[in-house]
Amino acid sequence: MNPILIRKATPADKPTLLQFEQGVIEAERPCDPTLKRDDTIYYDIDEMIRAPHIELLVAEVNGELAGCGYARIETSKLYLQHRHHAYLGFMYVKPEFRGRGINQQIMEALKNWSKEQGVHELRLEVYVQNESAIKAYEKIGFIRHMYEMRRGV
Repeated sequence: MNPILIRKATPADKPTLLQFEQGVIEAERPCDPTLKRDDTIYYDIDEMIRAPHIELLVAEVNGELAGCGYARIETSKLYLQHRHHAYLGFMYVKPEFRGRGINQQIMEALKNWSKEQGVHELRLEVYVQNESAIKAYEKIGFIRHMYEMRRGV
């Protein structure tokens, strides 16, 4: 098996990260009827690469980008015990690289980075229909915490 390198994203990674972003959007479209049908952008990748409060990581296998994910330090709500938390997102692994533990390695690296920043609470969002992702996150210690609900008017 080829070794997996987890590293910080660089500006040279942007074209592939833009493709990954569209992969995330297409995977989430069936779960969210409110997503725009035309050109959709989730992330400011340039900002994510350079911002000190964001750690954008990529997984590389034999020089090819195989996946990504980020942690963003956010201020927590005043009523919570922790002042800050790391919000995790942009979790993506190319289909041909899935099942190799890449997402788990990215999550572990993001957890370590968050601890280095003095943050000890990780949060993420996942669609309730995405049971495979929920199970994967639960496998590495996340718990179901709260459902966000919506209704059109």
